[in-house]
Order: sequence, then structure tokens, then C-alpha cells
Amino acid sequence: MSLVQQLGFEPGAKLLIVNADDFGMCHAENVAITQLLEERAVSSTTVMMPCAWAKEAINWSIAHPEYDVGVHLTFTSEWNEYKWGPVTRNGAVHTLVTDEGYFPADIATFEKQAGRQQVRLEIMNQIEMALSMGLKPTHLDNHMGSLYGLTTGHHFLDVVFEACAEYGLPFRMPRVLPELARALPEAAVLAAQVAGLADRMGVVILDHLLGLPFGKQPGETYEGYKQATIRVLRDLQPGVSELIIHPAVASEELKAIHSEWEKRQWDYELFRDPEVQHAIASEGIVIISWRDLQSLQLQL
Repeated sequence: MSLVQQLGFEPGAKLLIVNADDFGMCHAENVAITQLLEERAVSSTTVMMPCAWAKEAINWSIAHPEYDVGVHLTFTSEWNEYKWGPVTRNGAVHTLVTDEGYFPADIATFEKQAGRQQVRLEIMNQIEMALSMGLKPTHLDNHMGSLYGLTTGHHFLDVVFEACAEYGLPFRMPRVLPELARALPEAAVLAAQVAGLADRMGVVILDHLLGLPFGKQPGETYEGYKQATIRVLRDLQPGVSELIIHPAVASEELKAIHSEWEKRQWDYELFRDPEVQHAIASEGIVIISWRDLQSLQLQL
């Protein structure tokens, strides 16, 4: 039985989760994400526990338990002047950090140096930190895909699934690879192996994972970005999909953190846009949440 059927829908149904990543990264992210959740413009969000504004994000989430908030497992720190590092205080994490004590800026460095037991410890501590602060997370996902083995093949998904099984949390991973990745035989074999592991461990994963171009492309405008998003929605395949955005308000704080502030402002506007909302409705796309997948996982 397919995932959509397990959720009570017909086999050809198109179900979509719109997740706002990077909750807690900064105040500008928090302002945008909380508004989008309250307007039901997005389905869910995930909080970066190592970041400075995670406390504000958690406090809002506790006061608004009707919204889906997960943990954005974080092992990279990509901006030059604004950095973060492990939350672990009860064990060694030296393989997870640079000489300065921060997470590395890129996933290749992380994959090459990270020790499995230290990754496991930090995953558990990021989840436990959220729980201790009062959050009841609905799911897990991963900042920048650092745990997927995307650059060297050195993945940590078995460790992630252990945490998912222990805490009853579904995980952001697609069962069906994007078209480009499907052309690589080794990627298809690994994806099948990992999906099989998730199934054996009782961890619910997605059918499809959709991402929009992260940085502003040369000559790109908001209108062009919106139309590209609408094409993605019109091409949505049957099954359970997640589309990832990174919304924030274009504050001076955000501009000081990184150069991609304008694209994050666009993400803030995107799913509030009537044309995007019309595309969702006209395609018969059903918006669901991670809580639906968590409820299913707890029944397995």
C-alpha cells in the first residue's frame, strides 16, 4: 500500500508539505516563519537548535502547539560572520568542528571528518535540547543535507533513523530520486537500500522532495521565480511531496548575515501570493503536514 493510501487518500492523490527551513537561525527568519504558519501559507517548519534565536522559535512553538515544528538537525555553519557549533556538552565533538570550534561551512568537510559516534551524540542532544525546552517535535530533517552523504557517499542515515525510531519522528528523505540522480546507478542502489532501512525501522519518509534554486540567479526576478515555482507545482507527481523554502523578512539583521537576503524575502512572499495559491488549488494538490506522517508512523 502506498503512502498516500496509508494516509487515507486515493492512489493518484498529490499531497504536499511546504516546509519553512531554518526556524531559529535569526530573528528575521522567526518573524517570517511564524506569520506564514499563522496564515497557513506553509505546512510546517524546523528549528536549528544550535542557533542564537532558537529559544525565541521554541517559545513561540510552545505557545502555538497547533503548528508543526520539527528539529532541523544541524552540522554545518555556512555564513562567514555568523557562526554556530554543537550543542553537546556531555562528550567529545572534536570531529564535528573547525579549529575555531564551529561546524564546518560545507558538507564535504563535514562528511570527511565527522565521527559516527559523535554525530549520533550530537543528533540526540539536539533533539533532547528541544524536548527539554518544551518542544514536542513532529519530524526531523537536516540542514544542507549534511547527513545524506551527498558529496563523498559517507552518510549517517542509519544513525538518523535510529533517532527517528526512538523518538517517533518521520524524516525528510525522498523514496523517489530526482531525475538527475536517477541516472546514476550507484545513487539508485543506495536510495533503495536506505529506503528499505527506513521501512524496516518503521520510519516514515517522503515519496518526493522538491527544492527551489537557493541563491538568486543572474537576472532572476521575483516574477520569474514565482513562475518557476508554479511550474514545479503543475508538474507535481502523485504521492507525498515536500517543497522546501527559506523565508525571512529583509531586515538589516538578515542583510548583515548573508548575501542571499533578497531570495529569502521572495520565499516569504511566495506562498502568500494569490497566483501560487491558485496553482495549488487548480492542480488539486492537497496540503498536508508532518503531523499526519508522524501519526501514521506511531501506528506502524
